[in-house]
Amino acid sequence: MTSTAAAPGSSGDVPISSEDRLLELFHSYEKPREAWRVGGEAEKFGVDATTGEPIAYDGARGVTRIFESLIERHGWEPGRETPEGPVIALSRQRASITLEPGAQLELSGAPLGNVHKICAEMHGHLDELREISSEMNLAWLGVGFHPLAVQAALSWVPKKRYAIMREYLPTRGSGAIDMMRRTATVQANYDYESEEDALRKLTVSLKLSPIIHAMTANSPFVEGRLAGLKSVRGDVWLRMDPDRSGLIPSLWKKERVGYRDYVQWALDAGMFLFKRGDQYIANTGQSFRSFWQNGFKGHRATLADWQLYLQTLFPEARLKSTIEVRCCDSLPTNLACSVPALFTGLLYDPRALSEAEELSRTLDYDAVMAERPGLVRDGLDARFAGRPARELAEKVLEIAIDGLARRAELSPRGHTEAVHLERLARLVGAGRCPADVLTEGLTNDDRDLRREILARCRI
Repeated sequence: MTSTAAAPGSSGDVPISSEDRLLELFHSYEKPREAWRVGGEAEKFGVDATTGEPIAYDGARGVTRIFESLIERHGWEPGRETPEGPVIALSRQRASITLEPGAQLELSGAPLGNVHKICAEMHGHLDELREISSEMNLAWLGVGFHPLAVQAALSWVPKKRYAIMREYLPTRGSGAIDMMRRTATVQANYDYESEEDALRKLTVSLKLSPIIHAMTANSPFVEGRLAGLKSVRGDVWLRMDPDRSGLIPSLWKKERVGYRDYVQWALDAGMFLFKRGDQYIANTGQSFRSFWQNGFKGHRATLADWQLYLQTLFPEARLKSTIEVRCCDSLPTNLACSVPALFTGLLYDPRALSEAEELSRTLDYDAVMAERPGLVRDGLDARFAGRPARELAEKVLEIAIDGLARRAELSPRGHTEAVHLERLARLVGAGRCPADVLTEGLTNDDRDLRREILARCRI
């Protein structure tokens, strides 16, 4: 779900006068309940349909040709960082198509009223891709980590901030380059009506994210082989910059938290850039707190800098103009809608949110951190919070399904949004995650393993 930052020349360019100004930004994003919407985001890998080789950014069979087709045939508008720069994104109405650093294609959907509409939007996007994909002999993979490609086979998307991230993030964690170029996710965005509402949704999402990730784990391959993990993507994120990613421990340790608690964490998470005009300026040795208080090479921190900075923080759920939940692997078409459905059921029904909040209070931060590697490796076969992970997953699903039933948002066929959780619920009920479906019957000794992986990961 796209959001709008302060435009150049607006009040966003005014230097930040106090910490309260940082809090005011979140207050300005609050919406009454009747205005709440859901935004879906889904990333995928493009590959040669025969060989599985990854698509490049440019060239006769690259992303730029796909963009040209979407512009000419389906009314998308090109987006550039500068007037003469390369096309790095598309927009249409309130939706966008963007690129991750390794040319992963991401649909960032418009804010919509229910999960049925999000699912229709996702399917419509794939329909628009189908003709050009057939012409170019391309396939799309809905999986959380590129199952076939080595790093050297991937191109770099010419987006200015990626050049800075490429140099800086590896100094903060061994998973950085893989995170940028070989991972993909399904995400969802949610509105909030008040400070209390925002922080309840954020903390519930953070605390439940490890078990929700285990439910949706879908990246068991690396470079054409079984990795021995249910989520290679999950392992990558365990090896990312710990100050800007993860579960935000400070939000677990207080009974009541507010915007200031999130701001205090964010101020010290560490910068890597800010923007002046069309130029990104690298600033990798300073916290935003220091930038605000002391400046950097004659530049003073502005509200627009703060808005941009919030988008460079990567916790499992983050606060900006919406609550963005980020914990799930990319999924095949028949499961992708389960992510917005699950979180909609948990966060948008008052009773469900209270039940999820009560459940999350039973989780201890240190214990959860100790158990995260086991969830990444074993999925629902792991233990979590002192019990089989499957038990907690079933409880989370029950709360979400009941919340969706009470929302009573019906499809044209009369189904509630819970219809989009049916496949996931069947998997969880059997103690399985999507990765188990991908790997069923496979071993690393299989002939034509790469071909089989390619077939199973296609969407």
